Amino acid sequence: MKPDAGAVFATLKRLNPEPKTELYFTNPFTLLVAIVLSAQTTDKGVNKATPALFAVADSPRKMAALGEDGLRPYIKTIGLFNAKTRNIILLSRMLLDNFGGEVPQTREALETLPGVGRKTANVWLNCMLGHATIAVDTHVFRVANRIGLVKAKTPLETELQLEKVVPAEYKRDAHHWLILHGRYTCKARKPECPRCAIRQWCQYKEKTV
Repeated sequence: MKPDAGAVFATLKRLNPEPKTELYFTNPFTLLVAIVLSAQTTDKGVNKATPALFAVADSPRKMAALGEDGLRPYIKTIGLFNAKTRNIILLSRMLLDNFGGEVPQTREALETLPGVGRKTANVWLNCMLGHATIAVDTHVFRVANRIGLVKAKTPLETELQLEKVVPAEYKRDAHHWLILHGRYTCKARKPECPRCAIRQWCQYKEKTV
């Protein structure tokens, strides 16, 4: 039997009524770049690099003008920076060539951009446009499966199962709550079960409460 999703998210909402991304950004384009940079690394690490970058390149035209050699020094502290450098320059050029320099507003169009997969597109649509998309990163995948909201083997399965169990009123912010819960409480190696606000519904067999 799955935990009461309504009770879980009502509790998380009470603790944090308006959760927001922790990524630093200044406009729709810089949010997209920040999300691409955050893949397989921490938001904190991305936020150390992006203020200086966005001060000089906060549009596709300015970013494309930097080129790979100009961009790389700004993000060399971020994991997989070589691949991300290449993708961000290609992404910027594609926005200029195919989308009039604007970030497209559908998941299908976003996923045509280099370095942008389903999760990145979902995050952007949610954070920028307020769409009720559920983006599944490592935290969401771990927490949703660990506490028993879903039983899934892949991020896509996790997303589709969460779509079914999360009450409509909580969908827009659901992935933010799960990310923050995973980042600060339900940690990968040592979950802090004694101080977990949703422990009474958690089905994790090894919880320490």
